[in-house]
Amino acid sequence: MEKLTIKTPADVLSFIGHTLGFWPQESLVCITMNDNSIGATLRIDLPHQPGQEIPYAHTVAHYLTSDGNATSILFAIYTSETNQPGQAKPHAGTIAALTGVLAEQGITIRDGLVVGDETFSPYDDEPGTSLALPVSSTQTSAINAEFVYRGSFIEPTNRITLPTTGQEAAKATAVQHHIETIKTQPTDTALQQGRELWAGMLDSKTFPSDDDCHALVANLQFPTIRDRLLADIPGVDEPMQQILFAQTKQTPKWSRIEWAQQLLLHAYTRTSAQHSAPVLTAIGYINWWEGKGSKAHQYLQLALDTDPAYRLARLSDQMIGSGIVAGWNMHKSTAYKALPFDMP
Repeated sequence: MEKLTIKTPADVLSFIGHTLGFWPQESLVCITMNDNSIGATLRIDLPHQPGQEIPYAHTVAHYLTSDGNATSILFAIYTSETNQPGQAKPHAGTIAALTGVLAEQGITIRDGLVVGDETFSPYDDEPGTSLALPVSSTQTSAINAEFVYRGSFIEPTNRITLPTTGQEAAKATAVQHHIETIKTQPTDTALQQGRELWAGMLDSKTFPSDDDCHALVANLQFPTIRDRLLADIPGVDEPMQQILFAQTKQTPKWSRIEWAQQLLLHAYTRTSAQHSAPVLTAIGYINWWEGKGSKAHQYLQLALDTDPAYRLARLSDQMIGSGIVAGWNMHKSTAYKALPFDMP
């Protein structure tokens, strides 16, 4: 795929929006770089309490140094906090702390932006100058046009809106029927049939029938089958544990992973709350693979809302909350990315 070049601040903000899938709010976004090549993108909530600048900077640096190739970063602060003439820029203490902590790791801050509700400007512009540009200008940037052409769009927030479902009793009964069938089968037979069903869906270019969705949801109720089906998603032939923790030598097939997420969302609409926790957990896990920790957390919380005792959702959420990054996102060659980019 031909590389694209980010040339302007509006291009940077467009890249961030499309990479994250939403327009950040009260957030710090950092993009790692190696020379002129872009690496990983991190979004994290801005600190809410004064005095937390140093611990916050260490947390951000921990994530950023997961990209072993990073030599510098770009950052953007998204905030509704206004910048008055003669006053320090928003979250100046946070950026100062981050600069120092990253310097200890041999990483420099290349440039920064502060993005308000209506305008954005260079973070380090000279006092008395006014270099603010309207946020709306990102809509006409070259990078935005390329993303839109390729089918991408930016949501106004990162809040998940699940598709609505109905006829829950009938769907629960249909899934339960498949569960009872699976229970009567030898473990190896049930596992093989579940994998064959899932492989057929992943290889297809159309959504499955309702009955196949009910069967998939039923298979996901069994931890042994569920874990194997999750490991089948990336399309790599390596040990299951290495696949689940995104630590494979092979590059995952990201288009296959994205299709799996669409299939699981489709299956979610064909089930009931009674059986939805494994489906939502699987979607959350995929978002973790892709480096979308905020969305992964939301899906896992939705899974726990339906079943507070669902162990995989709870353990996965604890893993993400502790700052563990999916192994694929630590290497440029295997990390999830929508498009290849360079900086001038």
